[in-house]
Parts: sequence; C-alpha cells; structure tokens
Amino acid sequence: MGSGGQTFEESYAGVYDGRLEPGDKAALLVVDLVVAYSDESSPLYCETAGAAIEVNRRLIAAARKAGVPVVFTNVAYGPGDKAGNVFYRKAPVLRVFDDGSPLGAFPDGIDAPPGDTITKQYPSAFFGTGLADRLRANGVDTLLITGFSTSGCVRASALDALQEGFIPFVVRDACADRHPEPHEANLRDLQAKYAEVIDSDAALAILAR
Repeated sequence: MGSGGQTFEESYAGVYDGRLEPGDKAALLVVDLVVAYSDESSPLYCETAGAAIEVNRRLIAAARKAGVPVVFTNVAYGPGDKAGNVFYRKAPVLRVFDDGSPLGAFPDGIDAPPGDTITKQYPSAFFGTGLADRLRANGVDTLLITGFSTSGCVRASALDALQEGFIPFVVRDACADRHPEPHEANLRDLQAKYAEVIDSDAALAILAR
C-alpha cells in the first residue's frame, strides 16, 4: 500500500497513464543473456532464467526470420578494466565476468555472432558502447528488450533507450531476476514511467509486422 493506504495502481492512476506505440522499424536487444544467470553454481543465478532463455530463443528466431536486427550484449573485464570501474568496485560479484570466465558465455542454443554482439562494462547497453549510433544508422526507432537482470541491466538499458529517443518495449517473460519482487516491481515502474511492458506474444506480433 502507498501513501494514504492506496494501492500502487490507485496511486499512479491519472499520473502515469501514457502509452507508447511501436515505430517504423524495430530491433531486438538481448541484454546479458549469459550463463551466469542460468548456472545454479553462479552467485547471479536466477531460478526463472531457463524459462526466459527459451522465450528468447523463440524471439531471436522470429526476428531473424522477419529480417529484424538482433543485438546481443555481454559483460567482460580484462586486467586493465577493473581498478577504475566503479560498478566493479560496488558489485564485486562482477568478477564472474572476468575475461575467460565460462559464466560470461552465451548459453547453448543462443547464436550470438561477434558482429552482432556488444561487450559492455556497466549496466546500460548504451553506456560507452556506441549502440545508439549503430541503431540509428540502421533506421531503428523501436527496441524490444529482453535478458538479465530485470532490475539491473534490463532496466538501465530500457531507461537509456528512452533517453536516446528509442521506443522501448520490455518483454516480461523474456527477462529474469534473482527474486520475483524486484522483477515485478521494476516491470511495474518501467511500465508506469519509461517503457511498455509486454509479453512474448505481443513481441512476436511486433516482429511479424
């Protein structure tokens, strides 16, 4: 319950009711869909990651069939990348993405060609990567955003997509988090303020256009 005993929906009604429609050209942005989130031995393991990976496989296949660009991100830190990286210092768990770690690899069945993959070192897929220029050069104005984790890199990427002028659609069942509470809370807040939150059926319909 919120201020004055209101529910979330009651508190936001009439304040955050805007809706976005897809633009002319979409791309699929697959954020950090790597083994660190699906391997039970990993400190970043998410119980729902396996199901989300299956949804991503379907979306990737549909995007490629429709000729829609697919961009993957991963995270990697070399020896010279760590000392000055505030994110790495704040979240030491990021050592799972040190160069050569098997946890930084894409899962079996996820074909992420090097030419379609952007390596990042901060939460947003846009920060320091040149992604926005790459998308604009391809005429993209709409992003379907998936991956891990909902409250972290997916949220940061959706927010930056909005700030870069792209129309963000976050695909809820193609994302995962370590706990259902941050997953749901961040999806609600993204829907209210920064993005459209849709399911994979709606995403497939956008891809099919």
